[in-house]
Amino acid sequence: MTDTQSVALSKVPEVTLGFWIIKIFATTLGEVGGNAVTMQLGFGYLIGSAIFAAVLIVLVGAQIMAKRFQPFLYWAVIVATTLTGTALADFFDRSLGIGYLGGSLSLFSMVIATIGLWYWTLGSVSVQTVASPKVEAFYWTTIMFSQTLGTALGDWMADTGLGYNDSALVIALVLAVVAVLYYFTGVSRTLLFWAASILTRPLGATIANSFDKPISQGGLAVGDLKASAILAVLIVISIFLIPQRPGRHVRDTASP
Repeated sequence: MTDTQSVALSKVPEVTLGFWIIKIFATTLGEVGGNAVTMQLGFGYLIGSAIFAAVLIVLVGAQIMAKRFQPFLYWAVIVATTLTGTALADFFDRSLGIGYLGGSLSLFSMVIATIGLWYWTLGSVSVQTVASPKVEAFYWTTIMFSQTLGTALGDWMADTGLGYNDSALVIALVLAVVAVLYYFTGVSRTLLFWAASILTRPLGATIANSFDKPISQGGLAVGDLKASAILAVLIVISIFLIPQRPGRHVRDTASP
């Protein structure tokens, strides 16, 4: 590192195995929690989306205004994006009749467009650069679209005949390929991060949607509210037990 550079702390945690463990817990909670509010409690997809979106806006505002990485705040925003994404995806796919495939393609286009605009505007889409309000705005917009995409994609895969358990297995295998590419090849780490980030969402969704199914059908016979409470506790415990350090990136102090 030269004299014109300094290390800045990102407001995204260091991306480790522990990061992905908590991320999968959070995406699974988003699915069961979203279903609990929209279906089990009877609020419906539109009102559920509005409730979760309001919470998300408040949390994202707090996250952007925070001066440094705060583990519980960061993961609260992640959970809020998964809850909102679940309700929104179900609203567009089911209530508006777009369908799982149409919803998946539309949301994938939004993810690509957001990442493209982010790169065109700032020159990088690496999570190690998330240390300013402008970058955070792009980051959370991308996360929001990817979470919504993950819900639609998971439902589409299950609807094709694979079912939730087989869909989860297929997604897990693809994630394993991403991990192999990360550890044994020179493929762009940024590309692999966003691939894994998108894929963990349908993995959580497919796992979550099998919770309330009878044991005879391969489920766990656990209701959405109970599953949500269990997952929330697991996330809190994981944040305490798994080291939560802010990521680091190098910035040029000579730049304006």
